[in-house]
Amino acid sequence: MSLKSILLAATATLTVAGAALADGAIMIEDAYARAAGKSAKAGAAFMTIMNHGDEADRLIDAKSDAAARVELHTHKVNADGVAQMLHVPEGFAIPAGAAHPLARGGDHVMFMGLTQPFEQGAMIPVTLIFEKAGEVQIEIPVDLERKPGEGAGHQKHSN
Repeated sequence: MSLKSILLAATATLTVAGAALADGAIMIEDAYARAAGKSAKAGAAFMTIMNHGDEADRLIDAKSDAAARVELHTHKVNADGVAQMLHVPEGFAIPAGAAHPLARGGDHVMFMGLTQPFEQGAMIPVTLIFEKAGEVQIEIPVDLERKPGEGAGHQKHSN
């Protein structure tokens, strides 16, 4: 079985499993994770969070056994023009009827102290914790080949 077939089968399984969660107000699309290399001690996950509900929600935390610590992070440019990665303890607002992208160079889920290397095609179990929607468990594929701004457009999870 080719890697593409395996990934398509995993995506189909995740889409079916995700659709069974809660009322479907929060949907996760196009999630992927990456690390800088096999010896990297940190990695990150990116996705689009869509809120199809009638009221705003907030992603307030994330957890995973893939790392010793998982935090919500963003990038900010300081007064010297240097980009810094910062922990965002208050999380990310997800307005009603809108989407919030977690993307390279912006908001993202940060994995620190990886328990094993992120390898191409591996699946990373992650629990996203929302203020109102509660916990949303997803499996995020590792994609070390994706370039910034590229989207697969085929992975969907919902709560």
